Amino acid sequence: DSARNGFSFKGIKDYLECYQSGKLTPSQVAKNIIAMLEDCDKSTPPLRAIVQWDREQIMLMAEASTTRYRNKCTLSCLDGIPVCLKEEFKVVPYHHRVGTVYLGTQPETEDATVAKKLREAGAIIIGVSNMHELGTGTTGCNPNRYHKIPRNPYNPNHFTGGSSSGSAAAVAAGLCPVAIGTDGGGSVRIPASFCGVVGLKGTFGRISCHGSLPLSYSTVSVGPICTSVADAAIVYSILAEPDLLYPYGLKQPKATLSDMCAPDLKGLKLGVDWTFFKACDAEVLSACEKAVKHLQSLGASVVEVSLPEMEEARVAHVICILSEMRDFLQPDFNKHFHEMNLETRASLALASQFTALDYIKANRQRTRSMRFLQEIFSTVNCILTPAVPCTAPRIYESDLLAGSSDMSFTVRSMRFMQLGNFTGIPGLVVPIAYSTAGLPISLQVMAKWWDEAVLLRIGLKLEQFRGQTKKPSIYYDILA
Repeated sequence: DSARNGFSFKGIKDYLECYQSGKLTPSQVAKNIIAMLEDCDKSTPPLRAIVQWDREQIMLMAEASTTRYRNKCTLSCLDGIPVCLKEEFKVVPYHHRVGTVYLGTQPETEDATVAKKLREAGAIIIGVSNMHELGTGTTGCNPNRYHKIPRNPYNPNHFTGGSSSGSAAAVAAGLCPVAIGTDGGGSVRIPASFCGVVGLKGTFGRISCHGSLPLSYSTVSVGPICTSVADAAIVYSILAEPDLLYPYGLKQPKATLSDMCAPDLKGLKLGVDWTFFKACDAEVLSACEKAVKHLQSLGASVVEVSLPEMEEARVAHVICILSEMRDFLQPDFNKHFHEMNLETRASLALASQFTALDYIKANRQRTRSMRFLQEIFSTVNCILTPAVPCTAPRIYESDLLAGSSDMSFTVRSMRFMQLGNFTGIPGLVVPIAYSTAGLPISLQVMAKWWDEAVLLRIGLKLEQFRGQTKKPSIYYDILA
């Protein structure tokens, strides 16, 4: 922990200090949150981070937590901590709509594994968060009647990024210090970057996807969006373990946080492919290069690496994710075509053009890309890239009505994200600076499979680089 002057986000530690000192109880915090949720729905424009919440449910969990604090028998360091989950997860008693108007017609009766684990840890689930319809885009633009467009807390005239849009907005706006998202093409890391918070995509299979809609079974990982790297580590350590209901993660090694708090980065080798790294806006590049120098000053060495066949990997990732989504959503596409957003229809129509041959070739490319990474990770501990090549794009009036479809932006925003989804390696994005327009800029660290610990170790040091945290223009101080 480093004491800061000026603004700092309220994290898990701040909540625990309030509870342990008796300054506030989880019940009082829950009442504050309910008041804020009512307020942000009425604001102009509405924040639209949390799209379903229930006063009674929130108070029930908070009162149970308050009793545990009173009796000194708390369940974990997430006891009493407000969290939200992306609408892609089943959460009792909410509707599992996944960003659509036609799914989840009945309230859920069973929790997804991550929701269940958060409840068991004593967390207060404050509701489910907004998302890009069916996870098909990277802006977070979802104009349908249940969702509307979530606003970026740093500038409400800009997008949050997607598809875990509401999760990142809720954390950046102070509604909860922890949110859970899913990431098939940057869907945790893009909104975390655009909203100036920390996003972790675990190794493929590390955190159970059971109970989330299986949109793309070979590219999607689950991960936390938090106000700090330390908080991401706490949530990761609670959620990361095998789940009998989710076969992809059964053989995983035990999750550790080894050396996470080492005083420096001596002995670590940071791989950078400078040609790949530099394909971003000038402001983003300048901030990211300075952040790399900061890591070097802490004893890490920067090693030039070459990431081969990145264009092939990029195309192959698109073929894999869209083919799998199209396959899973075939009945929806036939039956609910006219209830889908225009952008979703276009993406799924595009996906129907891929052939079985394309899919097989794309998976051969996956094997090649994984082998290249195996070799690279035998020489370096991690790979550094900017998180997103640009800052959050502007929202136009027309987006509010008809949605937004900008393929060139989608492709660009995923540039540094796809390798992690395609090959299953973990990635962490950490905010490092702000553009002249005041929008957040982040750096990404990727490591070999199951080595989230090294990401968190580097992430802690990256946080120190930023110096001052800018307060978002929409911010609710729940503990005030």
